[in-house]
Parts: sequence; C-alpha cells; structure tokens
Amino acid sequence: MKEFNYQQLDDIIHSRIRLAIISVLIAVDEAEFKFLKEKVKTTDGNLSVHLKKLDEAGYVFVRKEFINKKPVTSYRLSKKGQEAFRLYVERLEKLINK
Repeated sequence: MKEFNYQQLDDIIHSRIRLAIISVLIAVDEAEFKFLKEKVKTTDGNLSVHLKKLDEAGYVFVRKEFINKKPVTSYRLSKKGQEAFRLYVERLEKLINK
C-alpha cells in the first residue's frame, strides 16, 4: 500500500460538523439555519461557529433576511465549496481504494 498523505485532506472540511454541513448543503439548493441544526444535530452555538468558518473560507454563501419580522439565515454551497467537497471525496476514495 502506498502511503497516503493525510495533509492533502482539506482542514476546513475535515471536521465532523463541517463535513456534515457540507454533506447536507451539497444535496439541497439552500438551507435555513434551523434545518441545518436539525440535520446536523448540534447546538446553535456550535453550528454558528462552523458555518462562520465555512463562510470565511468562501465555501458557503450566507443570506440574511426578515420573514414576518423574524430574522432568517440561509446557506448554500458556493462553487468553491462544491469543488472543495468534490476534491475531498476524491482524495478519500483514493485512500479507500489503495
């Protein structure tokens, strides 16, 4: 077996919570914070921290609006995020198939 260079894995994605967020977002056009919280099964604070990190990396787009006078924040995966996820999965597959 050829040695796998773990440093090729994207540190932004290689976190259970962030990987879960991206896995949800890759399957939908857009998701509200509440929906992500339910799917990822984490706290508001924990989810917020990880979404901020994904936003800072340019992996997600954030849209904030008011609906019936209540703040609603939605997220969608950017092209950069989609490509990063595709590459992450490709590198994991290479590890598994060696």
